[in-house]
Amino acid sequence: MTIMRAGERYRRRIFRNSMFVAGAFAALAVAVCIDVAIGPGWYSPLEVLTALVSPGSVEPKLAIIVWDVRLPVAVMAIFVGAMLGVAGAQMQTILHNPLADPFTLGISSAASFGAALAIALGIGLLPMGGSFFITANAFFFALVTSLVLFLFTRMRGVTVETFVLVGIALFFTFNASLAFIQYQSSEAQLQQIVFWMMGSLARASWTKIGICALLLALVVPLAWARNSMMTALSMGDERAASLGVPVVRLRLEMLTSISLLAATATAFVGTIGFVGLVGPHIARMLVGEDQRYFLPVSAAAGAILLSAASTLSKAITPGVIYPIGIITALVGVPFFLSLILSIRKETWR
Repeated sequence: MTIMRAGERYRRRIFRNSMFVAGAFAALAVAVCIDVAIGPGWYSPLEVLTALVSPGSVEPKLAIIVWDVRLPVAVMAIFVGAMLGVAGAQMQTILHNPLADPFTLGISSAASFGAALAIALGIGLLPMGGSFFITANAFFFALVTSLVLFLFTRMRGVTVETFVLVGIALFFTFNASLAFIQYQSSEAQLQQIVFWMMGSLARASWTKIGICALLLALVVPLAWARNSMMTALSMGDERAASLGVPVVRLRLEMLTSISLLAATATAFVGTIGFVGLVGPHIARMLVGEDQRYFLPVSAAAGAILLSAASTLSKAITPGVIYPIGIITALVGVPFFLSLILSIRKETWR
C-alpha cells in the first residue's frame, strides 16, 4: 500500500508539473499578444491576432505596425527573457546559491564596459562595423570575462564561494572602469552610454532574434540532456558525486552555456537585471528542483517577466517608452530583498 501511495503521489506530481509547464507557455502567448497590442496606438487583441494570422485582411498601417514595429520587440523580449531565465536557473543550480544570476559573475558589467569603449573612444576589438560595432565589442568583453572565470575554475582549491567572490570583484572592477570612461565622455556620448546601460529592446531586429533563437536551440538541448545530473547536483556536490555525476566537468559545461546566454543577451539589449534571478525562483516555487520542469518553466517565467516589463514600459506614460532595465529593477529589487529576508529566517531556525 505504501508503494502504491508513493507511486500515486509521483504521478500526481508529474501531472501537476506538466500542467504548470503548459500553463506557463500559454501565459507567455497571452503576454506577447498584450505586448504587441499596447503602444502609442492601442489595438484590441482581436485586431492584433487578425494582423498576425492574416496581414492582408487588415489595414496596411496596422499590418506594418504589428509586423515591422512591435512584433520584433515583443519576440526579442521573449528570447532574451528565456535566455536570462535559463542562465539564471543553471547558475543557481551549479553554485548552490539562490541569490545568483548571470550578472553575479560580472558578465553584464564587462559587456557595458566594452560598449562604452566603442561609444566613447571608438575602440573596437572585433572586425565588425556598422550597426554591430557596439554589440560586437560588448559581446567580446563579456566572453573574455567568461573565459577568465572559466580558467579560474581550473585552479586548485577554488570553491563555489570563492568563485562568486571573484565574480563580484570583476563586477566592481568593470563598473569603476566604466565610470572612468563616463567621466571623460562628451554629453552626447554619456547619454548614449547611460541609455545602453539602462537596457532597451529598441534595438531589436530579426537578425538578432535569429541569433538568440539559434543559441537557445544549441544550449537548451544540451542542458536538457543533463537534467538528471543537474537535479542530482542541486542536492549537493557530495551527493551528486556519489551518484556518479562528474561534478567539475558538468559545472564547467554549464558555466560555458551560461556565459554564452548572458553575453549575447547583454550585448543585444544592454543591462537588464533581476530577470535571471526572479524567473528561476518563480519556477522553483511552482515545480521544485526537478530539471525536467524547472528548466522550461524558468525559461517561460523569464520570457513572461520581460514581456510584461516591455508592456509596462509602454503603458506607464502614453507616448513614452521607458528603458526596460528600469522596469525590471523596480520589480526585482523588492523581490530580491524579500528573498534575502526569507533566507535569513531559514538560517535563524
